[in-house]
Amino acid sequence: MNELSNLKEYIREIPLESAEYPCEWATLASAPKILYAVGNISLLQTRKFTVVGSRRTTAAALKVSAEICRELGERFTLVTGTADGGDSAAIEGALQSTGRVICVLAGGFSSLPQGNLPLLKEVAKRGLLLSPHPYATPARSFSYEYRNELLAVLGEGTLVLGAGEKSGALITAKYAKALEKPVFALPYPPNSFAGAGCNALIKSGAYLTESAADVFEKTGDMGTEKTTLKTPKLSADEETLLQILRELGEGHITELSTRSGVPTFKALATLSALCVKGVAVALGGNRFSSV
Repeated sequence: MNELSNLKEYIREIPLESAEYPCEWATLASAPKILYAVGNISLLQTRKFTVVGSRRTTAAALKVSAEICRELGERFTLVTGTADGGDSAAIEGALQSTGRVICVLAGGFSSLPQGNLPLLKEVAKRGLLLSPHPYATPARSFSYEYRNELLAVLGEGTLVLGAGEKSGALITAKYAKALEKPVFALPYPPNSFAGAGCNALIKSGAYLTESAADVFEKTGDMGTEKTTLKTPKLSADEETLLQILRELGEGHITELSTRSGVPTFKALATLSALCVKGVAVALGGNRFSSV
């Protein structure tokens, strides 16, 4: 993908009935009937954590936030919005780590914020841009609250990097709390306008967060060594394609199909299954890599 100006041709539709549709949203009464996606759709099936923050998040907080998100990105796919400030810090941190980040739009793809296009272009290449609305749908005030609800539902918990007294980030935290998911917030100095909402969250029971370790402690991820997972059961085609991926490092669907003897359409479905099982990852442009 070269230019976001040509983004429309890369959009994939994910209907509610699809196996690729995120299970977290599937049971919502207000679930989008169709999702519109550009990037690595397999990220929807990974372990996810929501990170949000105000556009007015302070420079000092943004620096700390990017580092926290870099570490969080080693364990989770980060879920955030598309705005400057806290959202951008979450994106930058994830891109510095594994690149696993999902940005959920408030409107259709035509409403992508112009000032953030360079960063969102990287998300389209390495992560996932996702909208619950058709391409030309404008972002309206009520659609931001709906988007914030979707953000809260998608992640295991929510971290608020910065929020004034009436920040939209607090709406995401409100939904997360209603779902009985853990809420985390960066602490700010007393009387800080940019952090008043974060301090209020902490007073009302959110976990004070100064590092990624504070999140890992509450989510059961404190071990320094990565958890050893059982090898999933693989079909013969999955075994063949995974072995080829491990030999090549990464490969295009055409090459993988030729080397394995598995027809392209079947190889693509098989590779998607490997991604869901956590032993492969889609890199975009029909390229895949083993994990």
